[in-house]
Amino acid sequence: MPYNNGTRINHFFITGFPGLSAQYYAPVSVVLFIVFLGIAFGNIFILVLVKCERSLHKPTYLIFGHLALTDLGFGTVTLPKIISKYWFNDSLIPFHSCFVQMFFVHFLASAHSFVLMVMALDRFLAISFPLRYPSAFTNNIASILCGLSWLLAMSWMIFTVLHALTLPYCNSNIIYQCYCDHYTITKLSCDPRQDVQIIATGGAMFFLLVPLTFIISSYFAIIVAIMRISTHDGRMRTFSTCTPQLLITLLYYTPRCFVYLTDYVGFGLSLPNRIVVVMLYSLIPAAVNPLIYCFKTKDIKECLSKRYKMAKVYIGITEQ
Repeated sequence: MPYNNGTRINHFFITGFPGLSAQYYAPVSVVLFIVFLGIAFGNIFILVLVKCERSLHKPTYLIFGHLALTDLGFGTVTLPKIISKYWFNDSLIPFHSCFVQMFFVHFLASAHSFVLMVMALDRFLAISFPLRYPSAFTNNIASILCGLSWLLAMSWMIFTVLHALTLPYCNSNIIYQCYCDHYTITKLSCDPRQDVQIIATGGAMFFLLVPLTFIISSYFAIIVAIMRISTHDGRMRTFSTCTPQLLITLLYYTPRCFVYLTDYVGFGLSLPNRIVVVMLYSLIPAAVNPLIYCFKTKDIKECLSKRYKMAKVYIGITEQ
């Protein structure tokens, strides 16, 4: 299937976890399927709850909704294919479908990173300027900032993926990864150009480091503001309002920074270990975040408790 730029590949093969024995294919596919169900049901539940519960129509929970949407999208884009690889021995992915998956993988991850920055801004304003916060950070402002995060990520990833498509692919079509990502695919080019990797790496660092720098600065300012509170109870109560956001941020950035640092210092992970680590830091936050929203956020806990009590009352009435 020749293309104008010399590409002769019309499909790729996804290897998944290299070296995995065939006897473990079924258990691995079941585990991945359970993770997929957890991501889907958990994040859909958060989206429906934020949409339907009027008491949650606040900037903080609108941001949670955007994060849930990126987590749901990432799980939906990546997991079905790798599950089918181990469940049905279906490793084949068409050439252009692979690039579509590449776009959504990096688009959703980049949007998630910038939405985390918006979340840090929300907590910074709420704690450092509590009197001005209701008027300074409204639902409309939160929605605009989150929308800009999506738009910026989409614009850059369209350019990055189209740029990668200009490379010729005519040699190996085996992807040593569980999904199509930019680094793995462009390495398969029979004429790799440095400008493609440099531009993509620069974009990745921008979407990782700019939000991370802002988040670290914001939480440093938040800690300073909390330490100025005179009472211990007041400090703990204020800090508890940041706990969900802090857990979500650490869960997202810590493993990514670990992988980049190991590469930088020359302690590179082996290919199988790297693939496992990438899958863990890609999927665990998406599966765990809904639990953090529900069990670490006061308003959501109160909302769920109220609905549970109402359901018990209704069941008691119908049984009489």
